[in-house]
Order: sequence, then C-alpha cells, then structure tokens
Amino acid sequence: MSEEPRVRTAEGLVVGRRCGGHAVFRGIPYARPPVGALRFQAPVPVVKWDGARPATEFGPVVPQAGPTAESSVGNDEWLTLNVSTPALGTSGLPVLVWIHGGAYIAGASSDPMYDPAALTGAGLVVVSINYRVAAEGFALVEGAPANRGFLDQIAALEWVRRNIAAFGGDPDQVTVAGQSAGAGSIAALMTMKQAHGLFRRAIVHSVPGTLCTRALAEEVADALAGRVGAARDVEALSGVDPSLLAGELTALGADLAGHRERWGRLAQTGVAVGPVLDGAVLTEPPWTALAGGRTGGIEILAGHTRDEFRLFSVMMGRLGTFTEDEARTALELFAPAPDGAGAYRAAYARATPEELIELVYSDALFRMPTLRLAEANRAAGGTSFLFELRLAAPASGGVLGACHSLDVPLAFGTLDSPAGLHLFGERPTPEVSAVSRELQRAWVSFAKTGAPGWPAHGPEGRLTRVLDAESTTMPYPEEVSRRIWEGHDPTPFDLT
Repeated sequence: MSEEPRVRTAEGLVVGRRCGGHAVFRGIPYARPPVGALRFQAPVPVVKWDGARPATEFGPVVPQAGPTAESSVGNDEWLTLNVSTPALGTSGLPVLVWIHGGAYIAGASSDPMYDPAALTGAGLVVVSINYRVAAEGFALVEGAPANRGFLDQIAALEWVRRNIAAFGGDPDQVTVAGQSAGAGSIAALMTMKQAHGLFRRAIVHSVPGTLCTRALAEEVADALAGRVGAARDVEALSGVDPSLLAGELTALGADLAGHRERWGRLAQTGVAVGPVLDGAVLTEPPWTALAGGRTGGIEILAGHTRDEFRLFSVMMGRLGTFTEDEARTALELFAPAPDGAGAYRAAYARATPEELIELVYSDALFRMPTLRLAEANRAAGGTSFLFELRLAAPASGGVLGACHSLDVPLAFGTLDSPAGLHLFGERPTPEVSAVSRELQRAWVSFAKTGAPGWPAHGPEGRLTRVLDAESTTMPYPEEVSRRIWEGHDPTPFDLT
C-alpha cells in the first residue's frame, strides 16, 4: 500500500505527501486557468480528470505588481489551493481557509510565513488559496466582471464546501481568515450574496479601508490601458501579456503622485487598483451593508497592530523625514470630514508632523476600518472579538514598532520564516514566543468554538485584548482616535 496520502475530490483523485505527520496537498486547481477566452472573466469550474493528479507542489504565482512583484513563467494555472489536514479518514474537524494579503496587487499562498504546520498540529484542517490580484484580479475592464479576485475566492470556498469532508473537515465549520487585503476581501465576502453560507466565522487582521468608486476605477484602468497602447476592454487587454500588464501597473503605482489632483486619496497610497464598488459584484461598503441590516452579522475575531503605518514609513525610507506640509495634506485627505483634521490637532496637541502622519494613516487605512467592521458586525446581530498587537518587533533596533503584518508570523507560529527572522531575529525573546502562542491559541479556539479566550467587544466597556509582553484585557486602547471617527465609516476613494 502506498504511503502517499490520496483523496478523491469531486473533480478527481489527488495525491499529496506526508509532512510532519500531516497529510499535505498542494496546487489543487479549483477553477480553470483564466487565460485565453477566459481572461478577465469569472472563474470557470475545472474539467474533471482521470487517474491520479500529483498535488505536491504549490501552484504558480499569479501575475503581480509592486516593488517586490514576482511571477511564474510558462504556467498559467493560477487558481489553485492547498490543504493541510491532521487526520485523513476522520470527519468533523474545524476548517480554516487563509486568504493572503498583499494590497490586492501581490501575494501568494506559498509564502513560508503561511506554513500551516502549527495550526494543523492543533487540530485544524487548513486551506490556503491563490486568487487573481493586480490587473488580472481588480482592474476595471469593460466587458468583464469587476472584483474578479473576490469571485475567485468564492469559487475556492465553493470547492471547500464540496470537497473538504474528504480531507476530514466539516463543511459547516469553516472559518475564513485573512490579513490586510485578505481581511478586506473577507469584509467584502461577508456582504456578498454569492458567498452566503460558505463560511461560519471570520478572522480579520488589519482590515483596509480601501474601496474605489466606479468612476475612479474607470479612469485608473484607462490610464493603465493607455500605458500598453490598448483600449480598456476585454478584447484589447486580453491580447496584452499578463506580465507586461502587471509591470505597467507597477509603474503606474510608482507614478500616482502625478495624479494627485484628480485621484485624491488613492494617489497617496501607492497602489493603483483594488476593490471596486461596481454595483454588481460589490454593491456597497461592508460597514454600510452591515449597519444598515442588509446582511447579517456572524462571529468575527478582528484586530490591528498599534503602529500600522510604521512598516510603510520604513519601506519608503521616509522614517524621520516627514514634514509639516505632508502632515497637513495627510490630515486634509484622510481625517474624517468635516473637521477631523482639527480634531486630530486638538487631541494630539504635542504630536510631531511624523506622529500625526502615522496616526492618521494608521487610523484611516487599517485601525478604524477594523474597529468599524467589528462594531457594524455587532450591530447586525453578530459577535465581535477585538485585539490590538502592541508588542514591538525587536529586530532592527525596535524601529518597526508594532507594525503592519507583524501579527502574521505570530499567528502562524512561523517565527523562523524569512519574514519572521527579519522581524524577530534568530532567537525570539520569551515575550515574542508567548504572544505567538496566545495568538495561535486564540485562532484555534475561535475556529473550534467561536470564542478566542477573552470577552466580546461591546458598547459597554469596549473590551479589547492587548497583546504585549504582559497581555491584558482592557477598554479599547485607541479611544482618542475612536472618538474622532465616531459616526464616520471609511468612505470610498473617489475622483476629486
């Protein structure tokens, strides 16, 4: 009898491998390659196969944009997923589906930071997915559905619904988890009819408040198409090599400052494409849909880091260089109307220009969208648990603080991954290891029971778990910012 783990899915037999006592399957297609006649279209079910299909290698990376973009040459089977299960032949195990981040323009499930070994060892069936990002997933193309990355995620969740029992998982006990763009994706999925019933719970870290109006997305797509000498429609853009289009999107992102007068807040982010309020796939912001009762609440575990924007300050080489003029612009663009800028100045009277920039960008882009999603979910009848990561990254002399993405290797327990080593060094401190264990326990407990181990966040007390060298449960720690934003949902990016 073969030692290789085998599972028969609805589409065909897959053969994985053993890894640390677990059965691991990689690169399983959940939809056909979105190329040729299927380029820029909604995902199409895979063709069933005969015989055994090897599932031991990660699928190819989707064409990406951004300064660290990578792509796979010669393989366009981008829409794949991976499954790690602790016990084939059993049933009823809770399932966690990981949706990676990457600003909607980059990212891959193969990142070592997302190694599921620790979570699988704790009894979860872990699924991670690739989905279309950058131009392939989110550019607004005439004749094609918008937000194709979200449609891919739904197709992957449908695959899970159909097949996860064969891997030992419970299709009625699915938790979706994501950070940054992955968390923003989940916020959107919570309100989309097509995703209804495909998951029971959600874990969202650093929910971004970045949605675009259709008018803005059309202008951005026109600019992108113009860079490759094509019209903004399916027929024209389908003839452009995906890697070339991704490269031009990278160049457009680097040139956004030149569009500031017209594209406003979007031009400040450095990312040209993202989710679009197109009126069909995504009809309204998740905060509005939840608070307005047009979709019901669920159980969510939501959290953000204290110093969200610090990562980007360091990556841009701008830490310590921001000016008063830049602080004024940031407050004018991102503080809530009508007088959020004045409210920040009054509340943080001693803050330097750099501190004001970090505050307003951290709040507007991640902290307040995360908080508002938790509050709106509660208003819609769901239960919300909230945390803030305050533990600073000890590497680089502590300059990164508790920055964006610091929570990911902590939650996965991948402190020895390249990202983990960069953030925590070769020998993580006892405090880092303790926070990592607590966050892992919270994820596992939440996926199994719907409770992470601390009280729910509510209007009375606004209880929040603060993860630090000495973790504690306390009232929401960013109360000053919460009051500035009270009554203000994140507004979509629009033309100015």
